[in-house]
Amino acid sequence: MKRREFIHGTACAAGAAWLNGGTLAQRSLALPALSRKFTASDTVTLGKTGIQTSLLAMGTGTVGSGHHSHQTALGIKGLSDLLLNGYDHGLRFFDSADSYGSHPHVAEALKHVPRDRVTVLTKTWARDPASARADIDRFRRELGTEQIDICLMHCLTDGDWTDRYKGVMDVLSEAKQKGIIRAHGCSCHSIEALRAATKSSWVEVHLVRINPIGAYMDSDPQTVVSMMREMRAAGKGIIGMKILGQGELRNRQDEALRFALSLNLLDAFTIGAESKSEQEDLIRRISAAA
Repeated sequence: MKRREFIHGTACAAGAAWLNGGTLAQRSLALPALSRKFTASDTVTLGKTGIQTSLLAMGTGTVGSGHHSHQTALGIKGLSDLLLNGYDHGLRFFDSADSYGSHPHVAEALKHVPRDRVTVLTKTWARDPASARADIDRFRRELGTEQIDICLMHCLTDGDWTDRYKGVMDVLSEAKQKGIIRAHGCSCHSIEALRAATKSSWVEVHLVRINPIGAYMDSDPQTVVSMMREMRAAGKGIIGMKILGQGELRNRQDEALRFALSLNLLDAFTIGAESKSEQEDLIRRISAAA
């Protein structure tokens, strides 16, 4: 068995073992050794998109909905300063969304860095073509940029979404052809939607909920990892989210980070810090994970 296959198998088995008993706070995990040293600022390429960015994306939507999140509560200056602090530490990935209300905060940060040095990701809740077109135009105005690097369909839950929302997919494909966005994809919030996304050749970038205890995920870690392996085989970009289980693993960050890194399946992952000290601690933990 090849080392990479061994790591994948061990990680899947370990994640399943953690789920077998105990509360989230009680479950423990024996994690495999990492294949190499990682840093949050490592340059990665997202699948076959050609987009290069940092391993760690700066999330702006911890518990984000209704145009508000823990990060946007910091205010435009507070969150933009946090994004710029990450930039000063080598992070090049701004993860935003309309539902988080974080576009103005990202726009303020973009005023202070070279636009071509950062990757901007956002997400639309549009479920019809007209709304999708309007969102793309509005997002560019709100972000203060002519081009959006990655635009995702947000929070898909229907197993037949690739048929039901084909009109939205076509709008995003057209925007890519025009150079308005560089890549399109989705985030899923059900196992049925994730299965459909895994099979869809349209999805270039997946935002996947993954952590070792199954907190706020679409299914158990073993099932999700198996789908991630299909995505990887198809050359798709994979960005992990809910790495810390939306706070369930706040006291076990090292284990959660080691789990994510040991999979060798994620191109990048997003975590939303709420302060500079929290952000810098996270950066240190990733470097120390090996």
